[in-house]
Amino acid sequence: MKDQSRKGLLFQSEDIKIIMQEELCSEKSSKSSMIEEKSSFNLLFLLSPNIHLEAQDCNTSFLFKENQYILHYSAQENTSELWVDNHEILKYFQIQINYQYIFNLINPDSGLESKEILEGMLNNRYIFLHKETPAYMTAEMHIILKEIMSNSKRGVMQKLLIEAKIIKLLILVIEQFHEKNIQDTSPKTATLIKKFVDENFHKNIRIEEMGKLIGINQSTMRKEFKSQYNITITDYISELRMLKAKKMIINKEIMIKEISIECGYEYVQNFTRAFKKKFGLSPEKLRNT
Repeated sequence: MKDQSRKGLLFQSEDIKIIMQEELCSEKSSKSSMIEEKSSFNLLFLLSPNIHLEAQDCNTSFLFKENQYILHYSAQENTSELWVDNHEILKYFQIQINYQYIFNLINPDSGLESKEILEGMLNNRYIFLHKETPAYMTAEMHIILKEIMSNSKRGVMQKLLIEAKIIKLLILVIEQFHEKNIQDTSPKTATLIKKFVDENFHKNIRIEEMGKLIGINQSTMRKEFKSQYNITITDYISELRMLKAKKMIINKEIMIKEISIECGYEYVQNFTRAFKKKFGLSPEKLRNT
């Protein structure tokens, strides 16, 4: 395998910093340093399997599974070391937000609920979902991260878009920890469905056919997926297709009909309708703006 390394600052303002790390660990001693600044909240999404993290502030080591995440508050500047086994890819996504921004956003003086949420964040209650197990990312979280990474806006529009996405992520985190009091691991059924959809969303698949292919009852599929990821299978497929369509639409050499087929739509009319519903413009109009 060739050496691969990609560590980039995707966005930075006076309140927010976003870093994407993707690196091939070719030696056992190869580690990545992650800095948490003083008085900052850090959303850390672990995107590759078996990531080791050694936190210097508490001298504790963790082992994260793929697609787990934590929301951690650091009162003082802290450096953590992350690594994976030899010849594996280390991939994680860090969103750092300063304390004052969160304080102004939540405003603990506005009510008891706001006060409790901020106290929970400061006391790091949004790390272990159950029995010292970090939470797993939902389908919506994956979609938001992809939207942040593929964002092409600049200036004020970029700042507004990033802040809106981060607020949505925080809402999803808080909801997941408040509502998830029974399951402590990602259900195998929902995980299997998500994997199948991620690999086949561009095809003209139907839920009935999907159930037959992976051997799961339709009703069970719908219930388990919605329970785990807080989005229906149909809506998740649509989100993935629209993300792909939006990336393809900027290439004027590709016909709209071709994009429609590539995104899993048998009829271009259905594609156009779904595209306009999602983005407020037809594919043709968005391409020419």
